[in-house]
Amino acid sequence: MEFLFEDESFSFEALRAAGFANYGGADLGEVLTTARAIPEGDEAAWHREWKATAERVEALGRASLAAGHKVSAREALLRASNYFRTAEFYRRDDPKHDPEVIELSSRSRDAFVTAAELFDFGFERIDIPYENTTLPGYLYTVDGTRRPTVIYNSGYDSTLEESYFAIAAAALARGYNVLAFDGPGQGAALRNQGLVFRPDWEAVITPVIDFALTRPEVGVVALFGYSLGGYLVARAAAFDQRPAAVILDDGLFDFYAAIQHSLPPFITQWIEEGRDDAVAPVMAMLRAFNTQLRWAMRNGQWTMGVDSDAALAREFRRYTLDGVADRIIAPTLVLDAENDQFFKGQPEQVAKALANATLVTLREAEGAGEHCHMGAMSRSHQVIFDWLDETLA
Repeated sequence: MEFLFEDESFSFEALRAAGFANYGGADLGEVLTTARAIPEGDEAAWHREWKATAERVEALGRASLAAGHKVSAREALLRASNYFRTAEFYRRDDPKHDPEVIELSSRSRDAFVTAAELFDFGFERIDIPYENTTLPGYLYTVDGTRRPTVIYNSGYDSTLEESYFAIAAAALARGYNVLAFDGPGQGAALRNQGLVFRPDWEAVITPVIDFALTRPEVGVVALFGYSLGGYLVARAAAFDQRPAAVILDDGLFDFYAAIQHSLPPFITQWIEEGRDDAVAPVMAMLRAFNTQLRWAMRNGQWTMGVDSDAALAREFRRYTLDGVADRIIAPTLVLDAENDQFFKGQPEQVAKALANATLVTLREAEGAGEHCHMGAMSRSHQVIFDWLDETLA
């Protein structure tokens, strides 16, 4: 689906920003006005225009809050949070040392937390014990009583604040509590603590579930994996069998196989042969003409703690369900997107490998054919929660 831009990456990210409008994360007019000012593929303009929109909307929210207009403040600050996240997205030249990355991420978080404290349901910032530190999280509760709880696990680039639009708003409306967190390689755990991704995600999910089960509001637990989170929670569920259900949005069996289609075959051969010096200049040329590839490799080096494209590709190889998928015993919903530009064919592979899987493919004709069904959140949530209701009944 082409949305506002011909550039595939810009189109998808604009759809992502706009798609959260259903849960208060955007206004279509604000998205259209912002996008109109951004030339195709111009990452600097993307940052500048989305930041300007975020600051303008944030100021509206702060003014409403100061005047005691809590609903107006909440609505504006939720949108500002999403726009700050969007403004930060392509800042990947040197994200570890880029002050804009920290500033925009912090402002997105601050706007969201201020809005969330005005919710009509329960919201609490939490710290989850993890190894010798903690992971930041949010606990959303319907009314403070014990209820089935969805544990939200984000992906390759999503943030803790995005959890509200991606799953929490829809879950709360249906009577579910939600516990969301930033794991290693994600959000504040990456930006503020320097924690990078790890393939053995059971080492992350197990302490998250341990913490969740100490809370009186948490009843039976379901895992929800968003984008790369579809691999992460599946991997964890192979080793921690306490979750009563698992939802993969979308399914991912092998991360390296998923990205191979974006690379020429000779590049993958050179990577396998360890010819990193030959890979580097060719990848630099390919990056220059492909926004999605450029972003994916730069983001991956940062989030996975490696220093070259070849090293990143080899790191991707470690993210596979091969040899562990048959250990997953929980009922699992595997979502697929007809036009998924990232995980093509992967959900079907996951479903075939599991003993108790339901595969649902959402189509372009219903507006839900993009990765993670961006732009059709209500449709994907209908599938997710109707299945979860019936599975937990």
